[in-house]
Amino acid sequence: MKKDSLLDLVRTGQPMTGGQQIRLAAALSVPAILAQLSTIVMEYIDAAMVGSLGAEASASIGLVATTTWLFGGLCSGVASGFSVQVAHRVGARDNKGARSVLRQGMTSAFLFGLLLAVIGGSIAPFLPGWLGGDASIQADATAYFFIFAVSIPFVDFFYLSAGMLRCSGNMIVPAVLGVGACALDVVTNFFFIYPTRPFHLLGASFMMPGLGLGVRGAALGSVLAFTISAAVMTGFLVLRSKELRLTHERGSFIPQKKTLLRAAKIGVPMMLQHTVMCLAQILTTIIVAPLGVFAIAANSFAITAESLCYMPGYGVSEAATTLVGQSLGAGRPELMRRFAVVTVGLGMAVMTFMGIVMYICAPLMMSLLSPVAEIQALGIECLRIEAWAEPMFAAAIVSYGVFVGTGDTFKPSLMNLLSMWGVRLTLAALLAPTYGLAGVWIAMCVELCFRGIIFLIRLCYKMYHKKRGWAAIKV
Repeated sequence: MKKDSLLDLVRTGQPMTGGQQIRLAAALSVPAILAQLSTIVMEYIDAAMVGSLGAEASASIGLVATTTWLFGGLCSGVASGFSVQVAHRVGARDNKGARSVLRQGMTSAFLFGLLLAVIGGSIAPFLPGWLGGDASIQADATAYFFIFAVSIPFVDFFYLSAGMLRCSGNMIVPAVLGVGACALDVVTNFFFIYPTRPFHLLGASFMMPGLGLGVRGAALGSVLAFTISAAVMTGFLVLRSKELRLTHERGSFIPQKKTLLRAAKIGVPMMLQHTVMCLAQILTTIIVAPLGVFAIAANSFAITAESLCYMPGYGVSEAATTLVGQSLGAGRPELMRRFAVVTVGLGMAVMTFMGIVMYICAPLMMSLLSPVAEIQALGIECLRIEAWAEPMFAAAIVSYGVFVGTGDTFKPSLMNLLSMWGVRLTLAALLAPTYGLAGVWIAMCVELCFRGIIFLIRLCYKMYHKKRGWAAIKV
């Protein structure tokens, strides 16, 4: 059976075999994984192109990377607050109500994005200094973050549109547009980063035009690719989506109190969690900064390389949110439990395989990102430490996606914060002075294993507790 037919079984209350559940989970996960991987490929492209400019250029982007994640996570939290409601409405076969939530979400995301853009642009001149960056990289770091900041309204719409489509069951369009943005990023980066220069292809030689903007060009290229992708995705959502296109009827774009409160209940804990966790990652950057420019660059590149392993887990997590959310909307707690088991198992299997690949291919991955031998050596060591944490990291990622699908975000967010601040940062601060960058990554590996264990424990509790479990949830 095709994906849409299987989703109809969920929404209409019909029985599903184990094979059908696995096929549906895979059908939703694969496009989501490809979308996540395309994002990572875009980061690889930026990192490799900027890496060719030298260690200082790489460090200038690595210094502010965690802060860009912070702002992106806030946008993602707003998008989730509304898109999870859409999953519940679609699961209950209330597409008109889902479209009403979409309209309100679009207004809220736009206003929130403008606010973040103002804040980001205001702090850009001071941020590199706050993070302890060397004076030699502060100007490029400021420029990179400022360009990112002014693009945040488009980032917010990208997250909202992608989340709405996924929660309605459409994983293909976000995946295709993610790949398209990646391809466009290659073209725009070549034009913005490098100056006009000779280019040879199939025996022919011609001049490749370019502006030669370096680090600033990397930011402009990515922003342009991201903005075009966001515009196309939003256009598809409002004009072509089977469940959510807004040509069905007229409706108000003014946010309503009930919808906003529900969005806040789902999204605010996610935003607070992401804020505090990114602050923890920023603190990790501050811990790494005294270790030198090579350590900053290697840490940034290793994080980019590792993301190739964990982003498939986030793809499965998005599928879990959709499946669990629609099952909840359809009033089927037993099906929710089965989808939770299927998606968590799938995520752990995929990321275990990717961890093995990362361990073996660490030298190749780092050589693609930087030509500097010192950076490569540090990055390889970090990746091989982190490979051991991938199975439990998957358990935490996908379990969190399951909880988001039920609208349960507060306690899982607290668990993430406890793990990050209580385990990772404490160990990193203790180990970094003695073991350098490797000590920071040992702390990360231990913390991710701890986080996976506590998430699996809570998942089992919520699945089977009669009074406080999923059977008692009302949408």
